[in-house]
Amino acid sequence: MSRDRLIEQLQSIVGEQSVLYKPDDLVAYECDGLTIYKKRPRAVVFPANAEQVAAVVKLLNREKQPFIPRGAGTGLSGGAIPINGEVLISLVKMKRLLEVDYRNRTAVVEPGYVNLRLTKAIQHEGYYYAPDPSSGMSCTIGGNVGENAGGPHCLKYGVTSNHVLGMEMVTPNGEMVTVGGMVPDMPGYDLTGLLVGSEGTMGIATKIFVRILKKPQGVKTVLALYDSVDDASQTVSAIIANGIIPGALEMMDTLAIEGVEKGTYVVGYPKDLAAVLIIELDGLTAGMEETANEIVEICKGYNVREVRVAQNEQERGLWWSNRKTAFGAMGNLSPDYLVQDGVIPRSRLPEVLSRIAEISRDSGLRIANVFHAGDGNLHPLILFDADKPGDTELAVKVGSQVLQVCADVGGSITGEHGVGIEKQNDMTKIFTQEELDAQVAIMRVFNPDNLCNPDKLFPKPSRCAEVKLVGAHAH
Repeated sequence: MSRDRLIEQLQSIVGEQSVLYKPDDLVAYECDGLTIYKKRPRAVVFPANAEQVAAVVKLLNREKQPFIPRGAGTGLSGGAIPINGEVLISLVKMKRLLEVDYRNRTAVVEPGYVNLRLTKAIQHEGYYYAPDPSSGMSCTIGGNVGENAGGPHCLKYGVTSNHVLGMEMVTPNGEMVTVGGMVPDMPGYDLTGLLVGSEGTMGIATKIFVRILKKPQGVKTVLALYDSVDDASQTVSAIIANGIIPGALEMMDTLAIEGVEKGTYVVGYPKDLAAVLIIELDGLTAGMEETANEIVEICKGYNVREVRVAQNEQERGLWWSNRKTAFGAMGNLSPDYLVQDGVIPRSRLPEVLSRIAEISRDSGLRIANVFHAGDGNLHPLILFDADKPGDTELAVKVGSQVLQVCADVGGSITGEHGVGIEKQNDMTKIFTQEELDAQVAIMRVFNPDNLCNPDKLFPKPSRCAEVKLVGAHAH
């Protein structure tokens, strides 16, 4: 089918105004949050409901035209980049909160519903949605499902897969099916668990059934300042070893602190600081004061320069706002940056951070570290200048070296950002060929013609020839 004819057919399903196909209109859809790779889609379609999604997919399947589901475009591994000129199926019009059942603590949302909006919609009843990516004000729950997104509070509450009970989805051949349900532990295979984190390679969610939680009675947040990253890392392990599971346990190093302190939310950290820990307790108020005091004493046992408990919600909010702007704040330090996403055993933090520092020195590229220290989910931010010849390629190489360090200590190459195209060839660092073949075989059951987000997630040697590697300024 010709391109013009395909556009006409898509318009007949979703309406003339809901299909983009002119070159100037497609520029914004060349990439997602991973902006060093770019490729223009053939078209972008905006279905308004599940029936339109199914009709669009049936058409594209019949014409053997590859397609990609897309949320808000905040993904950080290139999962929504149309490397083969695919048609993008944007789900941003499907943004309704369909149902809330407070008694059974569940909700139903469409995939384009923004993460933070769910908590805002139910907080008046004393409830909230636990997964809290730093992009929560803009990322969609459908995208969170695709990447199995986490956030600062996943230490205690888990990632997206721990809060999704089921979903209605359109398969790659256009059929509508429901997996899981509104109650936990449905009989049969755990297809919901299989689909969450499949990065859009097995179908397109059109409704998502999620858990909601009762808001904790109390919250206490501790801020600890260190002259040594090693002391801060040892504190993290000591807190967990003492049987304390905070709601969140975050760390930033010197370079990250420098970036955030040049941003909108300035805490006033000393300029010579080596590391900051933010430790948050939540739950029953009974005993919380004692636990906070115990954390303060643990911090003092590891040469903390200063440790204090937030005196009010305003102070706590400032600390968190400062932390959550860390990625974007790198634009204050460098014209470009590449964020990585590896996981390690938290007991290996000092060793791994030391090796990352060596990689930084050897490469000549600065690396800022911002991470979920409690569960060992690292986010090294590699600073580079895309206008400097070879710098972009060097940043990509350095990112892969950092992931090798994570793999060497028994960790993973991603904790929440996904594999996409960025980490495809890094999958061999943690999986054998037989293990990769088994995963591909499972994917092919759902996606036999490789039309739904093709050539993502698994290693593909020809990828570099198909995707334009570019620099994208962080400002």
